[in-house]
Amino acid sequence: MKVVHTIHHLQEAVSDFKKQHLTVGFVPTMGALHQGHISLTQRAKAENNVVVVSIFINPMQFNNADDFKKYPVTTESDLAMLSEAGCHLVFLPSADEVYTAHEAPLVFDLEMLDKVMEGEFRPGHFQGVITVVNKFFNWIKPDKAYFGEKDFQQLAVIRKMSTALHPDMEIIGCPTLREKNGLAMSSRNRRLSEQERKDASVIYESISLLTELKSSLDVSAAKNQVINSIQSVQPFKVEYLDIVNADTLISLSQWTESSPMRACIAVWCNEVRLIDNVPV
Repeated sequence: MKVVHTIHHLQEAVSDFKKQHLTVGFVPTMGALHQGHISLTQRAKAENNVVVVSIFINPMQFNNADDFKKYPVTTESDLAMLSEAGCHLVFLPSADEVYTAHEAPLVFDLEMLDKVMEGEFRPGHFQGVITVVNKFFNWIKPDKAYFGEKDFQQLAVIRKMSTALHPDMEIIGCPTLREKNGLAMSSRNRRLSEQERKDASVIYESISLLTELKSSLDVSAAKNQVINSIQSVQPFKVEYLDIVNADTLISLSQWTESSPMRACIAVWCNEVRLIDNVPV
């Protein structure tokens, strides 16, 4: 496995792959890797000749400076995990390599996708995401790029940007990996205490009940029941819970069978913010 730190060396390595007519799968990460990231890497390896993984904690997508400072950095173990997973090339740049001084976010109309849920509570977040991902796509030009469904709204945003700016690339959404108690795997989980991590099972357990609740309750009542269930466990506080059209992310006030539905949620556990989603 080769590790590069500059755009020049990244493009040089990718160019060598393409001269050999090798297909390239790309997995962008912010490090602090867990088995969810590794599953993306393994799928990319199964579907492509070469796997490129980026590790970059993107400052532009953090609307909370404190959150950025607290984001875990585990580079040594990340590289060991990627090597074991069969990754071929790791791009590990500095912020100065990725951005020029005072660089503005990419101007791209995401329509309503960045206005709801995460977009409402984290203003500017998705513009920061598409800015860095667009850069990586331009530098690497992968055949396929892999994203986890845990960040369901992010996946929709990436698809929207990619369809317009990178139409020859395929965006692959991969299932959420979960801990044994159902908690969605996340780099933020390591900031939870052992008891909090155990109790966080209430999030997945509660939102999974929506499929049953829709037969007896309307959308509003079902959401209230789920929120109350989660908030009955201290110190969890629901920031939002929404039932949306899985394709458009438009909020639904009534159950529908004509299009796929998704329940999306954000929950605070003291200073740690956890997100999850399930099909309904």
